[in-house]
Amino acid sequence: YQRRVHGSMYVRNDAKIFRFCSSKCTKLFKRKKNPLKTRWTKSYRRASGRELVYDKTLTFEKRRNIPVKYDRELVGKTIRAMKRVEEIKQRRMKSLYAKRMQVSVVVETQDDLRVLKNNLDWVPDAHRETVEQDVNTGLEKIKSGELKLRDYLMEAQNAAKS
Repeated sequence: YQRRVHGSMYVRNDAKIFRFCSSKCTKLFKRKKNPLKTRWTKSYRRASGRELVYDKTLTFEKRRNIPVKYDRELVGKTIRAMKRVEEIKQRRMKSLYAKRMQVSVVVETQDDLRVLKNNLDWVPDAHRETVEQDVNTGLEKIKSGELKLRDYLMEAQNAAKS
């Protein structure tokens, strides 16, 4: 049977095969652009730690062209294993995403605290002293590394409740 293939393929003189998903990728390759410097490429995302690279679950996805005699029990085990591997992979991807976002939340909080510190005239007079103290302690905690994402969220929830 013939399977439908997307993209294009380039074979170099030394028989090295390059597969491209789109004409955009092909053109950049022919212009000798480095994919590690192009932000949307897979290689950039892997090199900068935005995707899983050295994970054991990725080795299960490799294609194996070894013929195996059909065995119903083996097929059942394989399908169950594939589902389990996918669950593990999804969980690890979520934890990687959460770890990456943790840094951005702390940075955003720091920026928010600085804006609030510079514009204390926005705060009503009755609450100005307490807000100023909270802002100063928050900035100190961030500088010292004490304030983590979980701590900040807990403090914000407690402040909202009271």
